[in-house]
Amino acid sequence: MPIPPSLRALLRTIPTLAPVSNRAVLSVSGSQAAEFLNGLLACGVQGKQTYGAFLHAQGRVLYDTFLYNSPTPSLSSTGPTYLIEYDPTPSEAPTLMSLLKRYVLRSKVRIQDVSEEWDVWAAWGSDSEGAQEIREWNWARSGAVEPVWRTNEWPWGTEDGTILDRRAPGMGKRMLVRKGETPADASTHDLAGKDAYLLHRIMHGVPEGSVDIQPMHAFPIESNLDVMGGLDFRKGCYVGQELTVRTYHTGGIRKRILPVHISSPASLPPYMSIKPSLPSTTANTAVKTPRMRGSSMLLSTTATPAIGSSVGLALVRLEHLRPDIALVVKEKEEQSWKVEPWWADWWPEQPSEGVLDVNSLAII
Repeated sequence: MPIPPSLRALLRTIPTLAPVSNRAVLSVSGSQAAEFLNGLLACGVQGKQTYGAFLHAQGRVLYDTFLYNSPTPSLSSTGPTYLIEYDPTPSEAPTLMSLLKRYVLRSKVRIQDVSEEWDVWAAWGSDSEGAQEIREWNWARSGAVEPVWRTNEWPWGTEDGTILDRRAPGMGKRMLVRKGETPADASTHDLAGKDAYLLHRIMHGVPEGSVDIQPMHAFPIESNLDVMGGLDFRKGCYVGQELTVRTYHTGGIRKRILPVHISSPASLPPYMSIKPSLPSTTANTAVKTPRMRGSSMLLSTTATPAIGSSVGLALVRLEHLRPDIALVVKEKEEQSWKVEPWWADWWPEQPSEGVLDVNSLAII
């Protein structure tokens, strides 16, 4: 199911700059900062900028995060300084500050909330922001998939405070900018609002934050953290590793977060249930239509007046992705909307079973 042709016009490909709302920043510094974070994040911390997540001990996601090298060195602490960008929306999960302090113990680290010092911006559409996105894909028999980078350069970028957003091809980059200032890219990019960034990542099938990756509920692989490069299945111990690695090797992936087209002209609230249905057969009443199990769930959505409908992300049961199954979300008992998922253009094609667990030849 590729992107519907009618939606391609929503892909904004000109150089664009937009603020990213509802983000907070924590500073972790000290001589043992890298070792400390490497024991907590599901990605490898190698002294470089990256993307990853903090997991619960039972393997569910607490926070999806970007990890930056600080563009301004700390004068009050020895060792490196990392800046963690995340969604601070209150939820069932403990605050990230309290979570990190719980594990400090005797580690030589210092943790500070520096959210009042930084704004987060995203830029995309420039040739330089999409260059060198050469990757292959490593598939597991479970259906989990991870990118394999075929480049000598660090894929997430080496400029402190600026990350190349490799969660999906075409996402561009994101930057930490001093509070109240405008990025230098404003001179070469069109300035857009925060809704433009939301639409941008929806069209690329990229979940982000507590609405899409629900704290204490979402599983990392179902939330696409594997294919977006946020999980390291081969590093040493970290919180939540056991269930995550077991799922990678022996489990089965039954759900994925996918972009969806919704017939509703207005955006819909998150976590609405998406029900599957089969067409009724009236020709032979003796044949019973089997009942479809489970449901999918709507996540972030945004209205698109240009086409008179809306788009969003949804946690979709993969068994419901069949041409003969219609997906419907009901806003009220008397009103329902059609939901049509699609696979983003960049999503890798799973090889035949005989070549799983090796690098596929699909290159983007």
